[in-house]
Amino acid sequence: MAVHRVKECAMFQYYQPNPQNLFVGDCTVRAICAVTGLTWRMVHLAQSVLSSVMSDMPSSDRVWWKLLTMFGYDRVRLIDQCPDCYTVADFAHDHPKGKYVLGPMEHAVAVIDGDWYDTWDSGNTVPLYYFEKSNV
Repeated sequence: MAVHRVKECAMFQYYQPNPQNLFVGDCTVRAICAVTGLTWRMVHLAQSVLSSVMSDMPSSDRVWWKLLTMFGYDRVRLIDQCPDCYTVADFAHDHPKGKYVLGPMEHAVAVIDGDWYDTWDSGNTVPLYYFEKSNV
């Protein structure tokens, strides 16, 4: 009989899918890669095409939010009762199962099964919203 153990603590996991190991301006692409399993080039291309269709920049919220909804994710606002204390690390700890994309101010980070995936430890940043896979 297998024993299911609940993870004790959420952890930062270094994640860099960029094929040139570049770090600037592609956090939305990295986060979407992490939750979808698609390559950096595939997500970047999809985001770029969508940005052209929408006549907006690839990193604009409305473009990458639209891309996530096309992948079946819904956006959920976090309650603004304690905006400087509920962190990415707290969210990851509270969500030990599932795939999410969180939106701290001017950033995007993936949370998968209780760990956050990024090129830097963004665990102390404060998410304003998150995307979760819809149940449809």
